[in-house]
Order: sequence, then C-alpha cells, then structure tokens
Amino acid sequence: MLKRTLLTSAILCSPWLHAQVIESTYLSGFGDAKHTSGFEHLDYVNPSAPKGGHVTYGAIGTYDSFNRYGSRGKPGAMTGEIYDTLMFSPTDEINTSYPLIAEKVRYEDDFSWMEVDINPNAKFQDGVPITAKDVEFTFQKFLDQGVPQYKTYFKKIKSVKAISDKTARIEMAEPDRDVLFALVQGMAVLPEHFWKGKDLSQPLSQPPVGSGPYKIDSFKSGQSITYARVTDYWAESLPVNIGRNNFDTIQYDYYRDDTVMLEAFKAGEYDLRQEGTAKFWATSYTGTNFDKGYIIKEEIAHQIPQSMQGFIYNTESDIFQDPKVREALTYALDFEWMNKNMFYHQYARTSSYFQNTDYQASGKPSKAELEVLEPIKDQVPERVFGDSYAPPKSDASGRIRTQMRTAIKLLKEAGWETKNGVLTNSKTGKPFEFELMVYSPTTERIADPLKKNLSNIGINMKVRTVDTTQYLKRWHERDYDMIFSSYSANAYPSTNLKIAWNSNFIDSTYNQAGVRNKAIDYLTEEIDTHQQDPEKLKALGPALDRVLTWNFYAIPAWHTGAFRVATWDKFTRPEIRPEYDLGLDTWWIDTEKASKLPAKRR
Repeated sequence: MLKRTLLTSAILCSPWLHAQVIESTYLSGFGDAKHTSGFEHLDYVNPSAPKGGHVTYGAIGTYDSFNRYGSRGKPGAMTGEIYDTLMFSPTDEINTSYPLIAEKVRYEDDFSWMEVDINPNAKFQDGVPITAKDVEFTFQKFLDQGVPQYKTYFKKIKSVKAISDKTARIEMAEPDRDVLFALVQGMAVLPEHFWKGKDLSQPLSQPPVGSGPYKIDSFKSGQSITYARVTDYWAESLPVNIGRNNFDTIQYDYYRDDTVMLEAFKAGEYDLRQEGTAKFWATSYTGTNFDKGYIIKEEIAHQIPQSMQGFIYNTESDIFQDPKVREALTYALDFEWMNKNMFYHQYARTSSYFQNTDYQASGKPSKAELEVLEPIKDQVPERVFGDSYAPPKSDASGRIRTQMRTAIKLLKEAGWETKNGVLTNSKTGKPFEFELMVYSPTTERIADPLKKNLSNIGINMKVRTVDTTQYLKRWHERDYDMIFSSYSANAYPSTNLKIAWNSNFIDSTYNQAGVRNKAIDYLTEEIDTHQQDPEKLKALGPALDRVLTWNFYAIPAWHTGAFRVATWDKFTRPEIRPEYDLGLDTWWIDTEKASKLPAKRR
C-alpha cells in the first residue's frame, strides 16, 4: 500500500465499522509528499523575489473566447489560470497537492467520501467570498455543460454538496481514491454569481471573474490580452505562492505564424521565447541585439518525461484501420536524415509513451509484465511478447530503399498494389491518398520529407493548412485522417491514461487516434485499479507501452533534453529549477539588468 504520512494526529476511529477518518493538509496520489509537516515555501522558489515589472509573451493565431472550458471557441492564452484550484500541485512533485482554496480535507480511508474545508479568507477577484456553494455549483456546471470526458471520468462521484458555508462534502457512488483526489486537486472553482445563467460550453466574450493571482486587465479582441497581478490577492502569503507570480503585468500578443513571431521577438516586440523549431534555434538567433548582449540564448538541460509527439493516425478513417498500413508508413519517415539536414542533430527519436521514465518498455517483457499480459495474450500483437518497439533507423544518407521495400511488402499484405505508379486498393480500385491537417508552416516543412518518400511508392499525402479556429473545430470532431500532435508525457501510469486511450472515453478529443481496443481498455482499467500498488504499476506501464507502440497509432517523431530559451536580458530566476517544468512563474524582473536594455523592453 502507498504510504500515508499524516500531517495531523487526529484520526477518528469507528470501531464497529473499523473505519478511519483521515484529516490532512495535503494529498499525495503517487509516492510520498515532500512537505508532510508544514512548510514555509516551495523548494524551487526565491522567497525574497521582488514583485514588479511587465513581461510580454508571443502567441500564434488568434482567440475568440475568455472561456477556457468551452467546447466551442478558441480560448485566449492564460484564461484558465485566472482561477485557483482547491489545492495546488507543485511542479517538483508527481500528483501531490497542498492547500490553496481548500484549507484542509477529511476523508474516510475507504475513499467513500471527503469533506473539504474552504479557507475562510478565500475570495474571488471582485471581493465576493468563496464558499462551499461555489464548489457545489462548479462541479455540477462542469458535469452539465463541460466537455464529455469530464462527466465520464467523474461518473463515480455521486454528489458534491455544501454542508455548511465553508465545507463541501463529496459522496462517492463507487469509492475510488484517484477520482476523489483528482477532483480536489484539479478542479478550478468558478464563481456562481458570475456563471449562473451562462453556458460553460459556449465561447465567452467578456472577461470572467476569477479567483487567482492575475485578472484580465485589458484586451484587443483576437490580438492581445493583458493580465494584471491582483494587488489584494487573498492567497499571496500561502506557502504554495511565496516566491511565485512575481510580474505586475503579463501580456500576450498574437501573431499569424511562428516565423513572423520570431522576427517580432528579435525586434523587441516581446520578452521571452521558448524555441520549438531546431532550424530557427540553429540559424535564426543572430543579429544586433544578440551581439550587444540584449538577448540571451540558453539551453537548459532537463530529464523531464517526454510526450509521444508524432504523425497521429485517425484509426476511424477507413484508410488507417489496418495496423499493417499504419506500420508501413512508419518506414517512410527518415528521422536520421531529417535530424542531420533539418534539425542540426538537436533531437533524439521518440520510441515510447513513457519516454524518459522508469515505465518505458525495454528489451523483452519481464516476468511481471508477462503476468499482466497473460489475460489479453490473444488480443495483442505477437510482437508485444518480444523486444520492445524501436522505430526504423537509417544511415542518414537519404537512401532508404530497404525501408521502403518493407513498407511496400506490408502494404501488399494489406491489400494494396501499384498500378501505373499509384498505390491502389486491390478490392475497391481507389488510390491511396489521405490528408494531413496542419495549422503551422513549420509543420508543413517537417511533413515534406515524409510526403516525398510516400509519393515514391505511389501514396498521395495531401497537406492541408487551416487556420487555428478551423483546426480546433475539426480536432474536436476528429474530422481528419492524420495530424501532427502529441500525447501528453506520462511521468507514471496514471488514471489519466483512460482519458487518452480507453474506449469508454471515445467521445473525448484526447483520444486523438480514435482507439477502440479491448486490450488497451483492460490495461488502462488495471492501471486505474492498482494506483496504490507501485510494484504492479512497474509492470503495467511497460506492458501498456508495448501494446500501444506495436499497434502503430502514430509515426513517432522526436524530442530534446533541453529547454531552448531566449530572453531579453531582464530576468533572474531561482538557483533551483522545478524538476518537471521550466518554472517561469518563479522568475522575476531584475531592474538592474532591465535598465541596460532599450526603453521598449525594460
């Protein structure tokens, strides 16, 4: 069992039920919490960091809504961060949280219920106190009008009710520690007095009332948003907030594409840029402002778990339902050539849905993994029981004839044949063609080599560029053959894997590949069931990784082991970086540095 260390000594026993009521000021969903007996501030902050100054960031595209939680509309940057959650999860721990709106919690050790005490000082940005009724309202609002996966994920919760002005009680229809903890750790609390009568599923044209450290101060619709630090923020002195949220104002300016945005940064239009394009990083960070030392370019190494980024198939599309077809196309991606000629050797190939973690499949399955896989041995590819998946590897010469012969062989086995240079379905006579939907010229560029290699074997990959609003709409509706996207990094096998992969969540847009697979359902449900069994998870994680990779739901792309960050030299940051994040919310404006910059960027 996962070790629980209680902050308080109050354990109320009911001997006739053999139940314990645990009272605590933290929740740890995985492993042990760092701060079990109180703390003054997080480990990765400077508690004396000065407040002040203005920072501008860049964003691509546009926005048409201030509602981060809507099913429609393109929400503006940072619109979710204006709300505080019941508890705060630091970025140097996995699935652990400490008091924010919630002052403490009580729950029975069978996880059948929990009571949440609201901090008596908690208030919204308009001064209205936050009450348990707001918590009750928020849960019901998300249940009735939130995205479909919310209702599915929290179906084990029977009710959330205010039992007093400052105490909300959660009753479980089916006891489940992880679902219970997830609600308290992650739910933003909405003000009932603002949202009552408004539809949470729809775009919002006016700035809402929030509860966090920043509020929307001004905006130009679709072009920019400026946030101001709340000067009387009620939670500023809580341990989780000391040394954080140091900028007086934060502005997001929107640009039509990344190339334009980069040039704007170099010209001094905004302050900080995290670079995602290797070519830009290698060739474009030059000029007068770099020579004068106004702009600093850094690579900050990390060992953060990496997302499975890649060309993701929609398996609901007829053309990608056959795993042999999906596997065949992986041979057309020549990563080694791309890394040499396009990426300046900055990347490593991704091969796992648990990249850079202890749960990444490696070699042949262990005895424990085999035991996990035994009940589904007839429902998974045979190769799951052999060596772990490794993407095709070339010599970087650009000549991949051997790989392409393998691709043609697989396609032939799947019922495709070449006629007059066009790959054609032997039954229907239809040509092999599909659409890659993108919204960025950068994605077009990295798709070109794949498109060329596929055309050499008679496959027509059409690259269709749409604006961000249309992209988001089609993404929500899974109206695409292929996209270049990613599955979130998994630091450990968590219950969230059900949202991404379990067929019960098929209506969720997080299931980007449209997967309906009984073996994957089984494994994700086993992961959900065994969250308090670390040893079992050590087998379940790699087992799921093997099943996912050998089903070829994506053509794996690449990852890097460093943050590529360029800043106008006005920032100072703490000596310690949070283990799982860059930690921008702990940086501050160094007035001495800023005084040396051109007036526009001080």
